[in-house]
Amino acid sequence: MQTDKTKIIRLLKTVKGQIEGLIKMIEEDRYCIDVSTQILASQSILKKINLEILKGHFTHCIREAFENGSDKDKEEKMSEIAGVLDKLLK
Repeated sequence: MQTDKTKIIRLLKTVKGQIEGLIKMIEEDRYCIDVSTQILASQSILKKINLEILKGHFTHCIREAFENGSDKDKEEKMSEIAGVLDKLLK
């Protein structure tokens, strides 16, 4: 993985804390809108993390495949990205 691992881990730990907070909020029967707001905040950070990982994939893995890989490698990388984009757009 060619991303800033320290940044990614920090963000994941933030989400972990938010999820733990969400569990507590549900256990305490907190107000629905407050819970929903926290869920949206967690989703936002997860999207940011995913974008950073995909940027790293483009700048390293895909570039490497297109500069030095076989046609099969290139096809695999394009197929992988198409699959991820399909999931992101659903």
